[in-house]
Amino acid sequence: MTSKDLYSLRFPIGEFQKPDTISSEMINLWINDLERFPSEINKAIKVLSKEQLNWTYRPDGWNIKQVVHHCADSHMHSIIRFKLALTEDSPTIKPFYEDRWATLIDGNDDSLDDSLNVLRGLHNKLGQLLKHISEDELSREFMHPDHLKRLRIDETIGMYAWHSNHHLAHIKQAITYEGHFKM
Repeated sequence: MTSKDLYSLRFPIGEFQKPDTISSEMINLWINDLERFPSEINKAIKVLSKEQLNWTYRPDGWNIKQVVHHCADSHMHSIIRFKLALTEDSPTIKPFYEDRWATLIDGNDDSLDDSLNVLRGLHNKLGQLLKHISEDELSREFMHPDHLKRLRIDETIGMYAWHSNHHLAHIKQAITYEGHFKM
């Protein structure tokens, strides 16, 4: 398998590209993606067996259940990051070792119910919060210590919409390859 093939398996929708200008229409589309994500992920996995939940989306990639559990973990961080940026002056957020979290017991649970419930509730709250952010608040920032840069709320909305679509594509890709890749 070529490095180009591995790249396209790792980034089936491409990497996030921050637009030069972020319009209110773009923000609304991203919020819509975030609000739809839990139902889209549920639709993709609802008929999968325990064996199928262990299918990976690429060589050395996570399995479907790890992707679902990761999204719940990551998106819990997202709402906290948004709220910190809205209530503090350029706070430094706390990153986490997502690869290590994916190996914990709850990151490998065969039951996805808890993570799906978290995603449903979290994305409802996220949608409500983001729909009511003012134009001025969209420019508020937080500091990401791993990237050593400040991230604005408007671009972060786009990043989490991309993150949702990115991992949804991973799940669909794992289903398409039907267990071809082994962990």
